[in-house]
Amino acid sequence: MMLNLQLSVGDWLALFNHFLSLSLLAVGGAIITAPDMHRFLVDENQWLTEQQFSSSIALAQSAPGPNVLFVGLMGWNVGLNAGAGLGGGWISVALSALGMLTSLLGIMLPSSVLTYTTTRWAHKHRNNRGVRAFKLGMAPVVIALLVSTGWLLTASHNDPMRDWPLWVLTLVAIGLVWRTRIHLLWLIGAGALLGATGFV
Repeated sequence: MMLNLQLSVGDWLALFNHFLSLSLLAVGGAIITAPDMHRFLVDENQWLTEQQFSSSIALAQSAPGPNVLFVGLMGWNVGLNAGAGLGGGWISVALSALGMLTSLLGIMLPSSVLTYTTTRWAHKHRNNRGVRAFKLGMAPVVIALLVSTGWLLTASHNDPMRDWPLWVLTLVAIGLVWRTRIHLLWLIGAGALLGATGFV
């Protein structure tokens, strides 16, 4: 399902500024800011549908490459919705590219500059007690944000009668990752095959 949006210059700046602010919260990867992206893009502004949001994350996470790809896909979909979908011609493609660049630049610029600067400083002072304490203190925060993202992504699959195969597949995958050394690409491939055959 596509949306037909009319985005002003202020809306594009709001998109950029929102990702700019999320960039500094993305300790452990951009995926931990997905709940706030959902709030901003789906709940508050209705720039993306629930399906577009979930599909952006699923597609980017299953593709090889950096974790942050889903942000570009979300920006692409915002631009696609602003350009009247796939039937919008070159304007739709241009707005999609603008959305992708706006969101990726917003999420990557501050964190890249901050990471470069602080990494150099932290490496120089790695034996400092405060640096070690900060690293240990951030671990539970990152884990909590990852759990929050997982919870959000499963919210649309809460009907046990309909979604039981998905839950079984998830539990089997968790068990295999935890107890075996099977490569994750095999599990992704098996999940894709089960999805293509209609099992999940």
